[in-house]
Amino acid sequence: MSKATALSISVGVLGMVSTLMTATIWNLPVWVLFLAWASFFFVGSGMPGLLKSVACNWTGIVIATCTLLAVQGTAGALWLSIAVGLGSFAMVQVSRLPWISATPAIVFGFAMTVGTIAATGHSITEIGMSNPALIAATTALVGAAFGVASEYGAALVSRVSLRRNDADSAQPA
Repeated sequence: MSKATALSISVGVLGMVSTLMTATIWNLPVWVLFLAWASFFFVGSGMPGLLKSVACNWTGIVIATCTLLAVQGTAGALWLSIAVGLGSFAMVQVSRLPWISATPAIVFGFAMTVGTIAATGHSITEIGMSNPALIAATTALVGAAFGVASEYGAALVSRVSLRRNDADSAQPA
């Protein structure tokens, strides 16, 4: 079995599990989980990928939070566009640091935050577990963990397939 097929099986099963879990048990946005999962593979996977993906996503979440706090209480499109421009500038500038050098993964974190606000209707100033930045940060960590799990799952599927093929070829014809 190819690595792509093994990963497809693992991601398919875990995609189903993550969707079921977020629909029934965890109050986390599944689309944020999938963005974090994609971010994990984008930055390189493995435990280093988990750490870098979460660090980049959380950096984007912090920048989005600062940007949104800066425009809190203003209604002007001009101020909002200036703040988003500065936030975008900051996302690229911080990616100069090696441990958060994946600009798209930082942008994912920013989008996770803004999207969670739009989906939940909660303000960035919300206190407690319904704070959109906290929801996005938690979900980014869970999504990266699903990335790790899908890698392990793919390795397991590959080993089982290899053992089955070895057993089949050892059988007399």
